[in-house]
Amino acid sequence: MTFSPDEIERYQRHLVLSEMGGPGQQKLKAARLLVIGAGGLGAPVIQYCAAAGVGTLGIADPDVVSLSNLQRQVVHATSDVGRPKVDSAGDEAERLNPHITVRRHRVRVDAENAVALIGDYTIVADCTDQSAARYVISDACFHARVPLVTAAVNQWDGSLTLLKPYLNGPDGTPYPTYRCLFPEPVPDGVLPTCAEAGVLNALAGAVGTLQALAVIREIVGIDEGPIGQLLLIDGRNFRFETIRYRWDPANPLNGTGRR
Repeated sequence: MTFSPDEIERYQRHLVLSEMGGPGQQKLKAARLLVIGAGGLGAPVIQYCAAAGVGTLGIADPDVVSLSNLQRQVVHATSDVGRPKVDSAGDEAERLNPHITVRRHRVRVDAENAVALIGDYTIVADCTDQSAARYVISDACFHARVPLVTAAVNQWDGSLTLLKPYLNGPDGTPYPTYRCLFPEPVPDGVLPTCAEAGVLNALAGAVGTLQALAVIREIVGIDEGPIGQLLLIDGRNFRFETIRYRWDPANPLNGTGRR
């Protein structure tokens, strides 16, 4: 896979980076990333992965831009209010990097379409804001054997982890699933939504940027990545903490009693 003179100049800071170089940049160009959710988390993931040269960037979101989105969803502009998010985000990605291919999926990813949609990509970033959707997406990524970087934000707190439960770790034990970390979805109404409780805009940007970093690291193959590690970000106290979690044999995907 070759680069044009414009691409060589564009990616020059990557090409001289020892852990990246030409081989790493070629992996980025060959990658197909699906970003599910073009909101507060999805915005920096889309921007940084487009700028990094991820060759195919899919954006899935059913919604249109509203004025209340603009406080944190920096991939959209005031003039985009009323437009489908996949269009305004897709336009921004193409503006940032004309060398990538942008696919726009104006759909809500659900149990009916998740596996077919995800199966066409090599990595997924879950940037949704609904608990139930995270289980659908993580289950679909398991069945499609696609790595998943999932993140969440609310008020002052954020979290991030990498999931590859279709593989085994060095000791032969399966890598954990999302259901090993959170066995059951939180019932609707138990936790306040961002619309109800609020969210700090820069926190969404920081967590989304870390999510983009995890995606790029996974594509390039830099170390193992945060498998089995849940990164917790406390924006109020400016504190970062990592919690380790393991495979649960009782989980329904790769557990011992799976169907």
